[in-house]
Amino acid sequence: MRITDKLSARQTFSFEIFPPKGELPLETAYAVASEMAADRPDWISVTYSAGGSGNSANTVPIAASIERDLGITALAHLTCLGSTRADVDAYVASLAEAGVENVLALRGDRAPGREPIDFEHASDLIAHLRSSGSGLCIGAACYPEGHVESPTEEESFRSLYLKQEAGADYLVSQLFFDNEDFYRFREKCLRHRVRLPIVAGIMPFTSVKQIQRMAFTCGASIPAKVVKRLVLAGDDPADQARAGVEYACEQLTDLAANGVDGLHIYSMNKPSVAHAAREALLACGYLEA
Repeated sequence: MRITDKLSARQTFSFEIFPPKGELPLETAYAVASEMAADRPDWISVTYSAGGSGNSANTVPIAASIERDLGITALAHLTCLGSTRADVDAYVASLAEAGVENVLALRGDRAPGREPIDFEHASDLIAHLRSSGSGLCIGAACYPEGHVESPTEEESFRSLYLKQEAGADYLVSQLFFDNEDFYRFREKCLRHRVRLPIVAGIMPFTSVKQIQRMAFTCGASIPAKVVKRLVLAGDDPADQARAGVEYACEQLTDLAANGVDGLHIYSMNKPSVAHAAREALLACGYLEA
């Protein structure tokens, strides 16, 4: 089922997983997806890596298994930096063969030796997918605190508008730790003529190191209330993870009450995190039992 159909019908709830890295078997991802499917998400997204992790080839098989074996809509990620049009066309063909009709079109992270070939920006990829006649439902990324590489807020919103005009159907946000950042972003989107549905992406932090890494790579700010949670959690890893999941569930409950189009959980391949998020949204009435 197309994700736009789900978004037009109701507020959605979804998870993200990533393929196993290195020599880990695909069965690892299948098992994670199967556990998460028990929480009945509207879709499960599967990440794609073109940065040398060696797991990009597993995106389509995992997405296909989610659709075929679990009966859950799959969203396959696709990054374009360093790819040719032929590479993208082959990937789209593999999606069609697997019965996957939803794709998240991304530029991908810059890396040494990885330069643009046919696609400089995500909007270029979106335009190519739209003009290819594939019929894919195309999602795009957005950044509540601005893209880390955008020199100004205006430039960040201009890039977002270009994604919309290129043919994106909806947006999924980068992680954020302060809901007010998302609410301000949502209002500014309207002022900048960006009118696509926006799914709010939340990543529960599980350790001090993780949140520091996320803040650096994604440009997400860490509010004082998060720092206080971590201080109170102390040095025990289990307590830090528990504090992060609890904080994320509070974020989700507040977002649900403020009429978001959808909620997407960056669950880090942890079914327990996905399940805790669902329980919090059941408790606040966002989801039905």
